[in-house]
Amino acid sequence: MSLLTHLLACLFGMGSWVSINGLWVELPMIVPQIPEGWYLPSYLSVLIQMANVGPLFVALMHRFRPGALNETAVIYVIIGLGTAASFLLSFFWRETVVVAGVPRSVALLVLTFFLAAVDCTSSVTFLPFMMRLKPQFLTTYYIGEGVSGLLPALVALIQGVGVVHCINTTRALNHTLDSSSGPVTSDLQAQYQPANFSVEVFFYVLSAMMLVSLAAFLLLNYHPAVAREHPGGRHKNGSEEEAQKGRNWAEQKPMMDPYRPEANQKRRSSFGSGTYSWTQVLYIFAILAWANALTNVVLPSVQSYSCMPYGNNAYHLSATMAAVSNPLACFIAVFLPIRSLLLMGALTVVGSGVGAFIMGMAALSPCPLLVDHTSGGVIMVLAWVAFVLTLSYVKVIIGVILRDEGHGALVWCGAVVQLGSLLGAVTMFPLVSVFSFFSSGDPCNTKCP
Repeated sequence: MSLLTHLLACLFGMGSWVSINGLWVELPMIVPQIPEGWYLPSYLSVLIQMANVGPLFVALMHRFRPGALNETAVIYVIIGLGTAASFLLSFFWRETVVVAGVPRSVALLVLTFFLAAVDCTSSVTFLPFMMRLKPQFLTTYYIGEGVSGLLPALVALIQGVGVVHCINTTRALNHTLDSSSGPVTSDLQAQYQPANFSVEVFFYVLSAMMLVSLAAFLLLNYHPAVAREHPGGRHKNGSEEEAQKGRNWAEQKPMMDPYRPEANQKRRSSFGSGTYSWTQVLYIFAILAWANALTNVVLPSVQSYSCMPYGNNAYHLSATMAAVSNPLACFIAVFLPIRSLLLMGALTVVGSGVGAFIMGMAALSPCPLLVDHTSGGVIMVLAWVAFVLTLSYVKVIIGVILRDEGHGALVWCGAVVQLGSLLGAVTMFPLVSVFSFFSSGDPCNTKCP
């Protein structure tokens, strides 16, 4: 029955970020029909960061009133809220209200804030909840987190979001419709392909995914087969798990690492089980914040700029393969749960280097290197796969390490994830939305030297 528990843990993890991920991939369908237009992504970035009041509240409660917050009840509330908000979006996403004489998509923005609050708060509640299960299920949960980005991307691909066709148009040079009155010129015009189904249907699908996550959470709490997977019996509340800090993996022995002391050594810090020194703890959390800033905000904010110059197929293939790479990295970690701090640092350097290449090509948009060669698109797709694969594996390594350090360590893990995303958003928002540092160009008429 452990296979059932793995499946439930994966579906539970899917509910962590599926709503916001789904909203992002649906933007090409939404923005042409609302008054905010392409300013909407900037508004979404601000709303998502405002929604960090949720994880901040949870983290402060764990710090100053440990045991007072019923973790299970909080998860029920946020998954239920996410399901309701996704469902309501299908009815009200296009509704506008006149504010200060200007029509605004108030319902869309308010419901988006609730979705963001749900997903942000999941970082500091879902991970600590996984302490109730045996350690190997944490990696399965991370696979579910990856699926939360993959499934909406696949649904959007089926829907046909943002598929562009370049069609020939003929116009008179004197801007009249009568071509006989003067010379004419032939031009290419971008025409977006109609979607296979509506935005409303897409939000129905998102709410169904949230319902599946809610059902998985119910079964994780009450199914008898899952109860046998608890390492020390059933737990009533997250606070009861504090006594289990420092529990070692039951199924496997950690690999030796020159930066990780032996388990029987003297306690080195007051963090978790005291296995790591404060310098190592700061090192782990710094890499966690950096990896999440890059993968959650910094590089996704320039993905279209880095890929679209190589063609629509390169863009959609890179988005899909990057979404696949996240759960693939978690799947690899199931069989290779290496917790070496040296490997963590090495992979972070490699992933950051690939990310720097992607950022450089985005800055050169609409004329990056090899823009007129097939190899350019292939290299860009492979770069996105390598970037997501390496840093996703780094995040799993850190999750495995902090799982051993106890419930409180996973709460701080979620808080640092949100902090890294916040710093990434603060950095990229002015570059993309204020100073227009990146240029997309015309998908059909851009000429490069």
